[in-house]
Amino acid sequence: MIEFNEFKRPEWALMSQVSRPSRYCMSEWRPPAKVSWDEARVRVCLAFPDVYETGMSYYGFQIIEAMIHSLPGKYLADRAYCPWPDMAGLMLSGNIPLTSAENKRPVHDFDILAFTLPHETAYTNVLTMLQLSGIPLLREERGGDDPVVIAGGYGAYNPDVMSAFIDVFCVGEAEAILPGLLAVFEGMKGRPRGEILRAVTEIPGCYAPAFGGNVQRQYTETPFTLDSMIVPSVGIVHDRAAVELFRGCGRGCRFCQAGMVNRPVRERPESEAAKSILDIIASTGWEEAGLLSLASCDYSGIETLIDDLSPALNERHAKLSLPSLRMDGFSVGLAEKLEGLRSKHGGITFAPEAGTQRLRDVINKGITEDMITGCLTEIFSRGWERVKLYFMMGLPTETDEDLDAIAGIAQSTLKLARSLGRKRATVSVSVSGFVPKAHTPFQWERQNSIEELREKGRRIKSQVHDRNITVNYHEPEQTYLEGLLSRGDKRLCGVILRAWEKGACFDSWTEYFDLQRWLEAFDDCGIDPAEFIRERNEAETLPWDFVDVGVSKNFLLRERHKAYNGELTVDCRTGCAACGIGCVSCNSLQNSR
Repeated sequence: MIEFNEFKRPEWALMSQVSRPSRYCMSEWRPPAKVSWDEARVRVCLAFPDVYETGMSYYGFQIIEAMIHSLPGKYLADRAYCPWPDMAGLMLSGNIPLTSAENKRPVHDFDILAFTLPHETAYTNVLTMLQLSGIPLLREERGGDDPVVIAGGYGAYNPDVMSAFIDVFCVGEAEAILPGLLAVFEGMKGRPRGEILRAVTEIPGCYAPAFGGNVQRQYTETPFTLDSMIVPSVGIVHDRAAVELFRGCGRGCRFCQAGMVNRPVRERPESEAAKSILDIIASTGWEEAGLLSLASCDYSGIETLIDDLSPALNERHAKLSLPSLRMDGFSVGLAEKLEGLRSKHGGITFAPEAGTQRLRDVINKGITEDMITGCLTEIFSRGWERVKLYFMMGLPTETDEDLDAIAGIAQSTLKLARSLGRKRATVSVSVSGFVPKAHTPFQWERQNSIEELREKGRRIKSQVHDRNITVNYHEPEQTYLEGLLSRGDKRLCGVILRAWEKGACFDSWTEYFDLQRWLEAFDDCGIDPAEFIRERNEAETLPWDFVDVGVSKNFLLRERHKAYNGELTVDCRTGCAACGIGCVSCNSLQNSR
């Protein structure tokens, strides 16, 4: 919590001049630190390139900090977040350094500055945080007194795009990589920077751009379990406790990078998950816990878990929520059990992703027309009146018929609701532009242009006229930038730097996003952005091919061909598609092909 002397921090004098000063107070309830600043042998600052209320909603930071403090060495972990542009400008002009949340130390004083790269449109914020920390932006210009800058998260699966700014990329899960990395730092403390970086490259999962080479994603069979969490005193995006039911996803949606790079599926035992939920709620006072995973409904013990927890949670007036539901009767019945959805006033959300059965088969979504109709019938029969549906546009093989079917589903959903007596029913449709991602079966696909996406969004919207149906589509310009950065190469380092110099920041926030800065940056660097959204030849070497995420390139190619043939692939929980990740059944099938 805030101590009296913290009001002497220089940034406190700026609070009256910035929006939402509460995001800089860092008043939190948190477990006691394991070691003090002076006792620590290795000090790590976890950096999230977005504002506090967004970063504090990132479950990974809670896991990583607690995991570091659980290790036997004298390791200290702290956190830092990106100031909003008004605060960043004042800090820069006043020569006020970026400081950590807990120890209130300048970020530059840490041994390691560890960025999470959650999405591509956060890249310019990394540069802002480096600048405010007094750390040279370019890794080649850093000296022995500067922290070693590492990065993980989804951005690390195509590391070349940020390779000019990051000393070491950690490809995979923190539990599998950080213990070895911290041990190397502790053992080599005081040694020259180059020697430390060279030693780090020997750790599986670590890639240092200065030395090149290949890297293989690392994962753990036993993900770290939390028994408490840091609780902020201000509102955050996801203001609740969180518990991870399992890692990975076996469904194999062909557009989904997370589903490909997080294999295999690793479930927590029900008893462990239940204990974690109750321990966190008891220690934090939160009245809601989110059951997190890529597809939480797929947890094999989900119904038993909820039934077993209900008495204890009801006693504490606490509730559970699921971030995603699948479109079948099982999900609806499950939602009925959840205290967080029982009132039905908040609505319920599903993601059909595509409007026609043909296109859902292309992306391997595994949802049929009967499932959609049956699910919606169950929803309205049980009392829900607000439904939100997520779709994508610009998917491979998409036609006008597929787009028109999105509006058709929205209209038939409302009609169904009214036929079942839900006269006040509303349907909200959200459509995002498809971005081909590295390490997915669609990594070779062409991305739609801004004009194409805008026209598609308008086409869908123009076909809906009932005021109880709302249709919104994601800004095509932001989708376009995400696509440029997601499949880029080393040339984009210069573009990112130039765009940042022109003022690019918080590119995922509509109020600060300006595509013109980026187009000018591409022009200044003499690079045609069309190069990065084009279709890729299956025979060409891709910029991220040196990163082995477990699933094989042959598997991704097979999946791409099956997509064009409209063929489905089995969920790996019920069969095996020989993806190459290394489970026993996968290895045996791979060898037979």
